[in-house]
Amino acid sequence: MDKIALIADTHGNLPALKEVLADIRKRGITRIFCLGDLVGKGPHGAEVIDICREVCEKTIIGNWDEVISRDSVRPDTVWNRQRLGTSRINYLKNLPWTIEFQMSGKKVRLFHTNQAGLQHHILHDAPLEKLAGMFRNTAFTGYNLEPDVVGYADIHYPYIKTINGKILFNIGSVGNPLDKALACYQILEGNYGSNNPGPFLMNIVRLPYDIELAVKQAKDEQMPFIEPYEIELRTAKYSSDMRKNDAE
Repeated sequence: MDKIALIADTHGNLPALKEVLADIRKRGITRIFCLGDLVGKGPHGAEVIDICREVCEKTIIGNWDEVISRDSVRPDTVWNRQRLGTSRINYLKNLPWTIEFQMSGKKVRLFHTNQAGLQHHILHDAPLEKLAGMFRNTAFTGYNLEPDVVGYADIHYPYIKTINGKILFNIGSVGNPLDKALACYQILEGNYGSNNPGPFLMNIVRLPYDIELAVKQAKDEQMPFIEPYEIELRTAKYSSDMRKNDAE
């Protein structure tokens, strides 16, 4: 069977990304899809972009990628844009919104945040109607298929649920996990590209990495807003309330 490693929300955390990629290599997985938020929060967005461009077969845009690709007066955005440079910013701007494929007879759709766009969070404990809405076709997702399986990123909290007979999952976060202080990614296993029913397996992988090195690197780079980043990496707790921005 084929295996796909799904990564997302690295957020410029180079030690976490290197640990995850080393684990993926050990497992002999060569197909990697990235579900966005390469940049923001951490200091090494440029390096993360360069690595992902090299190793990821497909990459889609995340909400932080979209914000940082635009001009802004926010100090953290200005700092990130200066370090990324024009070529990488243009790369982020031109990333697609979704990834779609078939695997073991299941129609799979991947995006960063939700079916409507990039700027509202759908948490793991959202009401059933919101979770079920993730399977809808919209102008954002396109109308190429009716998905049986939907995977997303954004909330940094991995889970797998069955919603009305379909599978909804979140792949967690490589560089800014918010449930356990462990780098996280997910593996899909099945017959890639096949319309025929077959085995379909999902595996959440969590890995320890050098958090203190990640914090030190951010301090060495004199990154703005270092305190909330440091808190989140060490405690796996969000430094502000994501629910305030949850879609109503």
